[in-house]
Amino acid sequence: MADHKYEMTMNLNVLHHLGIKLYSNVAAVLSEIVANSWDADAKNVDVEITEDRIVIVDDGCGMTVKDANEKYLLVGYDRRKDDGGTTKELNRPVMGRKGIGKLSLFSIADKIEVQSVKGGQKHGLRMSAKAIEKAIVKDNQKYYPEAIPDAEIQIKGKRGTRIILNDLKKRTRTAAQALKKRLARRFSIIGSEYDFSVKVNGEEVTIEDRDYFQKIQYLWCYGDGSDKYEAYCSKEKLKQVFKRDYELVVAEEGTKNREERYRVCGWIGSVTRSGHLKDGTDNLNKIVVMVRGKLAQEDILEDFPEGGLYTKYLIGEIHADFLDMDEKEDIATSNRQEIRKDDPRYVALREWVNGELKNIEASWTELRNKEGTETALENPAIKEWFESLKAKSREKAKQLFGKINQLTLDSEEQRKELFRYGVLAFESLRYKENLDKLDSLTPADIEAMKIVFADLDDIEATLYHQIVKQRLRVIETLQKHVDDNALEKVIQKHLYEHLWLLDPSWDRATETPMLEKQVNQEFKKLDAQLTLEEKKARYDIKYKNPSGKHIIIELKRANRTVSSFDLGKQIRKYMVALKKLLKANGRDGEPIEAVCLVGKPCNNWSDKETEREEREMLEKSKIRVILYQKLITDAYGSYEAFLNKKSEVGRIAETIRKI
Repeated sequence: MADHKYEMTMNLNVLHHLGIKLYSNVAAVLSEIVANSWDADAKNVDVEITEDRIVIVDDGCGMTVKDANEKYLLVGYDRRKDDGGTTKELNRPVMGRKGIGKLSLFSIADKIEVQSVKGGQKHGLRMSAKAIEKAIVKDNQKYYPEAIPDAEIQIKGKRGTRIILNDLKKRTRTAAQALKKRLARRFSIIGSEYDFSVKVNGEEVTIEDRDYFQKIQYLWCYGDGSDKYEAYCSKEKLKQVFKRDYELVVAEEGTKNREERYRVCGWIGSVTRSGHLKDGTDNLNKIVVMVRGKLAQEDILEDFPEGGLYTKYLIGEIHADFLDMDEKEDIATSNRQEIRKDDPRYVALREWVNGELKNIEASWTELRNKEGTETALENPAIKEWFESLKAKSREKAKQLFGKINQLTLDSEEQRKELFRYGVLAFESLRYKENLDKLDSLTPADIEAMKIVFADLDDIEATLYHQIVKQRLRVIETLQKHVDDNALEKVIQKHLYEHLWLLDPSWDRATETPMLEKQVNQEFKKLDAQLTLEEKKARYDIKYKNPSGKHIIIELKRANRTVSSFDLGKQIRKYMVALKKLLKANGRDGEPIEAVCLVGKPCNNWSDKETEREEREMLEKSKIRVILYQKLITDAYGSYEAFLNKKSEVGRIAETIRKI
């Protein structure tokens, strides 16, 4: 030791961060075991799950005691460096790389048994999370698993490995059917095509267990062999398939002219209704990235948060093995559920996906417009009205039908209702000679039209006439209290119950009492840390959950000025706390936005250019700053424009009645 001036050691506390706290669910953990079985050239993996334990058995090459010590128990062992990037027997591409996946077992179980047989040598070891923690407390550099007596080893056959997870943590327990589904979604190499069978409680995991192909209406395929994805879909539901180019170019890092070309394969599909992508607590509205047959990136679609409504209908699976090449740097995160996003290969993939999304948007909009027109014209009253229009107006009407068709509705009666108000909207704009306004309307705007255009004499008794009157009363109340002293109280009273004032798509909040209680408790802890000046500037903060988003709304006192830097710093703390709670509730990754309402422009906005730059920086963090007065003016203007002018509606009212 005297010959070395410095020495680096590794504390067993690393196990806390790379194992016990690394993974959050059973499927992610078992995926690491299944991946190890694949790398061991196993052809069969059997998972037995009960309430208090999980047993995984494979018929892979197994381990000797030496293998267990020098490979399995060696944290950070890189098998590709010693054994190559493919398996010895079946020449499979190896999935493991970092040598820490086995530690994930401790995130769902407190006791682990590993039994294995290779070359006739049977052995086993037992590990305990509590024993490891004791070793950490003592600051030991080594942990010695307990050897299992030969009489207790239950593994059968001449080769293979048996892993038993005991003392399961309550939050990680799951049903067998749910596990089958999640394993099917995390691997693309399970099945006879790859000579790799995985069973859960005796039932084979198959591609059908993914339980989403039958929902796809339009399919975009990439790469050789993509025809199989079409075969998985329902013949009745699938309307059209598109074959697309699948090559992308990556500029080699550190060079100007050299570049590499890679092929991707896979598919992206759209469903009929966005609600079809809700699967219990799982959100299927994502495009996963697979590498070497295993999930590597949970959702590349989230890299495009500004995507249009069409993205809410998308699901997909992109295979990009070039993200994990033996001769190149490993760019996967520690839990191997994400890819490092600044790597040129991932940047190129993201750009390619962005191009495909633009193509899909154009195709999807055209297809939905056509489908919407066909659906609308099945109604005799709408057909009669449509045929009464001139050619130019008919094209505009088709756009309107298409946008209505993009909305998620619970029943045909709701669709008829939207058609009624869509016709009203169309005719009102036609009378104003402003049909071109339909081009800029989103489907969400179309849905709002049933409120906006309800204030017509002939349909005054309709429900939505009452709604628009109620909204106007809310806005008028705000307008009457524009002075600084009253504004805050009025805003607080109305805003949290009328989120549409902030964003038309936030029509109502979903009740989540338990989560709201937890959020409020976390926010109170952060409030206690505010400085006196921050407390003076603060009026109130709330949490809401509308339209599948988690919204943080902070009100600043109208007579106070704050800097956008302080706003961003403060709000980001609340966003971090909310993300932590969502993760703890199994809702990790759900979108979060924040809105700050202020009475005066931020004091560091010295000019328009500075304001624009600062706003853009905040918006990158999903934070918006809105002035009280602008909120009122914009809300009032949105509805006043539609209500100022009455139209002759006799003929249209009769059409509406027939629909």
